[in-house]
Amino acid sequence: MGIQSDDVVIIQPGKNPGDPTVVTVNCPDEPGLGCDLCRVVLQFGLCISKGDFTTDGKWCYIVLWVVQNESWMKVDWDSLKERLVSACPSSCFYKVYLNIQSSAPSPSPVYLLKCWCFDQRGALHDITKVLCELEILIQRVKVMLTPDGRVLDLFFITDCLDLLHTKQRRDDICEHLMSALGEYCITCEVQLAGPEYESVQGNYSLPSAVAEELFSHQPTDDKASSKALTPGLATSKSTSITVDNTLSPVHTLLQIQCVDQKGLFYDILRTSKDCNIQIAYGRFSSTVKGIRNVELFIQHTNGKKILDPERQVALCSRLKEEMLNPLRVIVTNKGPDTELLVANPVELSGKGRPLVFHDVTLALKKLGLSIFLAEIVRHETHDCQWEVYRFLLDDSCEFPLGSREARDKIEERVRRTLMGW
Repeated sequence: MGIQSDDVVIIQPGKNPGDPTVVTVNCPDEPGLGCDLCRVVLQFGLCISKGDFTTDGKWCYIVLWVVQNESWMKVDWDSLKERLVSACPSSCFYKVYLNIQSSAPSPSPVYLLKCWCFDQRGALHDITKVLCELEILIQRVKVMLTPDGRVLDLFFITDCLDLLHTKQRRDDICEHLMSALGEYCITCEVQLAGPEYESVQGNYSLPSAVAEELFSHQPTDDKASSKALTPGLATSKSTSITVDNTLSPVHTLLQIQCVDQKGLFYDILRTSKDCNIQIAYGRFSSTVKGIRNVELFIQHTNGKKILDPERQVALCSRLKEEMLNPLRVIVTNKGPDTELLVANPVELSGKGRPLVFHDVTLALKKLGLSIFLAEIVRHETHDCQWEVYRFLLDDSCEFPLGSREARDKIEERVRRTLMGW
């Protein structure tokens, strides 16, 4: 009674070089599906140039035009298709119309990748890039520099392909890493994570002054906007959200205009998912002069329009904040050391934003900076859980970190890389 997976996801390459690839998804609907699909696309280093999707609450039809990032590795389109199919609900008709819920898949086991290597600038990004290429998700990281010039990299990872229980998959990861690191790699091994994972899994309490600086930016404040985003590219004045309840008898129309940036569709759909907003129809227009227009016909989960003025204001404020300031970046002094902090909100499902660690380490590699400690932690504020990436940076004569100018340059490069500017 089911339909073939080939009909659930169809990927059509562009007719000419440089044309976007068209990804079509035709499957049963479920709350937050658009967010889950955009997350997969983002994990493969793809940018959505435009999108169109519609649903009747039971079945949805989604079309995404995607382009490959020039700095990203070659995309495995077959693997992308498999991942998108796995993100879709069951395609059996009787489950749709009888509303039978399938059991939730069990979480993938966490494994520990332990890599000893000689200190080399950019090596942390090289490891991260290999893991991304192999569809390995990084859950936590602990990087430590030893006095004798060696580095111990501890990556707590899960496998999108669910093959880490096999020796062949573990050996394949180690072989790719040793090939990428060359003579700088000493040893590499992958094993099932033990109690050491529990010790790094809990929430981390940032110093109050640092937390205030990192999380206090408000998108409606011009000073905060200039701090949160690159001046001249985006401010609160360049982002607008209009609510219209006159065009549809059953849906509220949101018209959004904002500066384009990497992961924009994911941020919008993630926010809608977390706010329990159902999107019946959406259109993401192509970028014109760096500006993106989005139209969303939305409802409450009970099928009613968004009529309450307070609820409208709260939703628009939340969306505007996520579009203006989806990631927080600051550089501070931690005693004698320079610390880079990057934070992004965690989905209510517990998932963090894809590729943040990859992009930050890429920016630091391009700046020629050495990292002598790095870790991923979780931090709780009164209304949100955050994934926080901490990097202690090594001062050098080529890039002295003592000046405000140097710290501003680091913030700027990291932020631009994360936003795709």
